[in-house]
Amino acid sequence: MTIEPIITTERIDDFPLLLAVMLQLGLPEIFDHHIKRHGLHQGLSWGWIASIWLAHLLTKSNHRKQPVQAWVKQAQATIEKITGQTIRDLDFTDDRLTLLLRRLSQAEIWQAIEKELSQNIMRVYDLKAKRVRLDATTVSGYHEGGEESLFQYGYSKDDPSLRQVKVMVAALDPFGLPLVSQVVAGDVADDNLYRPAVDRVLQIIEGTGLLFVGDSKMSALATRAHIHRLEQHYLCPMAQTGETAKDMEAWIEAANHGDQPLQSIYIKNEKGKRVLLAEGYAFERSAKAKTAPCEESEQEQILEWTEQVFVVRSENYRKSQLNGLDGRLQRAAAKILALTPPPARGKRQIQEEAELVNAAAAILKAHNVEAFLAYTFERQEKRETKYIGRGRGNANRPTREMISTRYQILTVSRQEAAIAAHQKTLGWRVYVSDAPATQLNLKQAVLTYRDEWIIEHGFHRLKGVPLSLDPLFVKNDDQVVGLTNLLSLAVRMLTLIEFVVRRNLKQNNEKLTGLIENNPKKGIDNPTTERLLKTFDEITLTTVQLPDRIIQHITPLTTLQTRILELLGLSAAIYTRLVEN
Repeated sequence: MTIEPIITTERIDDFPLLLAVMLQLGLPEIFDHHIKRHGLHQGLSWGWIASIWLAHLLTKSNHRKQPVQAWVKQAQATIEKITGQTIRDLDFTDDRLTLLLRRLSQAEIWQAIEKELSQNIMRVYDLKAKRVRLDATTVSGYHEGGEESLFQYGYSKDDPSLRQVKVMVAALDPFGLPLVSQVVAGDVADDNLYRPAVDRVLQIIEGTGLLFVGDSKMSALATRAHIHRLEQHYLCPMAQTGETAKDMEAWIEAANHGDQPLQSIYIKNEKGKRVLLAEGYAFERSAKAKTAPCEESEQEQILEWTEQVFVVRSENYRKSQLNGLDGRLQRAAAKILALTPPPARGKRQIQEEAELVNAAAAILKAHNVEAFLAYTFERQEKRETKYIGRGRGNANRPTREMISTRYQILTVSRQEAAIAAHQKTLGWRVYVSDAPATQLNLKQAVLTYRDEWIIEHGFHRLKGVPLSLDPLFVKNDDQVVGLTNLLSLAVRMLTLIEFVVRRNLKQNNEKLTGLIENNPKKGIDNPTTERLLKTFDEITLTTVQLPDRIIQHITPLTTLQTRILELLGLSAAIYTRLVEN
């Protein structure tokens, strides 16, 4: 009697790589250090559950809990061999993962995990902290909300019709590695999130002179004073409201009239051509603010310091505003002309001057061009004699004169003098920093803030591909916070892998080939993590069970895959050792 062999095939792809990086950072131990096991807890520790789930999130791009158990089951033997742990069916149930998220939602536990992990990352990869970027993003969902819910309506660039939660992140430059994150209600003002984020960063990074970079919502005087009092530095654009809006007129006029000589800042574009990035000037001013009571004194203190003001006209921003102005002028002119179409069937005519004036004014206001367009119009009358009553007309039949009135727009003209004067005010922004000029000059300030896209890249990963947090598929607030915190660890993994590979490529003056599908011969030294991990797709482990023995085969690693592992400080053995001898 012939016994058919049992053949099983498992897709392992980048799972061994991801877990190896986590082990380098001691992630399972960090989780276990801060999430204690209940006395009745059986099976895998929380650290291993979190690490394996995190690897699943990254390799499958799916943050739902339901698929995890089935995925672990089909690759159980491989996962046990990689981790050295015994896995039970109950380790990855929906209930067990829910309990993990509940623990990760607790602020004390989460902040302790973040602190130890961030310190481990900086130590293992010898990262030097000079700048930290602060910013917030929103995550939407189809949730009912409520007074106590995190999901609230608030300002959103995504979909303001949906309720949202807000995520505040502090990320380490120059590669956008998240250091701390905080999930709050969607209607919480950003201004109140900066100071707690700064304080948490300084629990991770010791020392003084760290530069915190943020957007205009960080420019509140109280926030700047808080950072300065901690002997750190700030760089942020000023919100163009209040006194700053008034001062801007004088600062721009000083530049346009030549009272303040402008310094030009150039960069090289992708083609290596030298192009103008911005122009501007800098000056110093004094700042003063009341500070909250501290340990040394129970009374408010007056803090005074000197800050630099950078008045900058960005070339791209100027061109964007010029194009926007031109577009608004064209659209407004077209709509005003369309108010008075030629008489025809179905074409409504304006018969009152006040109606025409009000409609035109509304168009000019809606497009914000009241001072830049003028129009002329005329009153037109049409007189027509008609017979009174029915029947044919004759010489003796009485008549009456019918007068119909309509208004016609004749011209819409641009007010070129006003437009030219306004164009000189476009493209300007003002930045402030308490860093001394010897540490941060005008050019350095512009180039530093210009890298704001770095933290945005992490947000795109969190909300889009590959983590797809937006929209959220969990409803309870503790689950929302826990899942967001877990996915922020996934962003750290993606950011870290990318940084390490790029740093080593540049140090070796090396480029990787084979990463670009439509141009495999092209070498690049700035690959994304997503592109790197994709090269590990289709790696399978095949097991053939015979009556007397077991035969295993793993897809041989390519030269490119082996090199990527080396750049990450890993060995090909993390794959080859999965095959039993």
